[in-house]
Amino acid sequence: MKRLAVFALMTLSLAACQKKTAETTDTKTDTAATTPSSAVPSSAVPSSAIPSAAATPAISKAGAVPAGYTLVPELSKTAVTTFSKPPAPALQDGKDYYALIDSSRGQVLVDLLEKDVPVTVNNFVTLARNHYYDGQRFHRVIDNFMAQTGDPGSKDEAKKASWGTGGPGYSFPDEIRTKLIFDKPGMLAMANSGANTNGSQFFITFAPAEFLNGKYNLFGKVVTGQDILAKLTRTAVSGQGGEVPIPGAVPDRLLSVRILTKG
Repeated sequence: MKRLAVFALMTLSLAACQKKTAETTDTKTDTAATTPSSAVPSSAVPSSAIPSAAATPAISKAGAVPAGYTLVPELSKTAVTTFSKPPAPALQDGKDYYALIDSSRGQVLVDLLEKDVPVTVNNFVTLARNHYYDGQRFHRVIDNFMAQTGDPGSKDEAKKASWGTGGPGYSFPDEIRTKLIFDKPGMLAMANSGANTNGSQFFITFAPAEFLNGKYNLFGKVVTGQDILAKLTRTAVSGQGGEVPIPGAVPDRLLSVRILTKG
């Protein structure tokens, strides 16, 4: 995958999303707010924008925990999707945390950066241990850019018009570290709608995206499964005219996010 050059960046039309948010209660726009304007030509939606996922049988069950890792116990038996406040600190000192992300296209293992961004990792870990992410969709996937998920409303097809506006019921501050940059594929970060609006939505990059540096809480790096991300169904293309949905694209599901430790 070619390294992204310096782009004339295009900011998404957040105003429309924020208006939609105002019409629904306790939701906000969580988004990787800038998209490389030259990622895909805006004049057409190429057939190559949709990978051959349709020809690949979808996976319906989470895979096994990789050897050498230990599963961190769940905090609930069923999905908890609404919270009144950010979670209290619960990470254990000396533990090396990982996220095992199972999608309908396969499994991705991510090394979480708990030493660098403990608040962000603690938030993600707590949500995952409460089955918060189970059944959600990758509602926004753009080739050569990133895959985004984490909206509990994306479980419901009837709420498709508002996918991308949901959250856990709270927000928490930015935790940005200058040494953590989007210099390679497989960076895991919180999506947001501006400063200090982190909640539950997150994205994983497909390519270097250094234009995102300093704007998003980067809190993990893919260890294995970058090839799985390449199989995710692309849902939109982006160009000078903004993002354009890909007709007929069916978003893939996030089966579960399990938290592991190693060593």
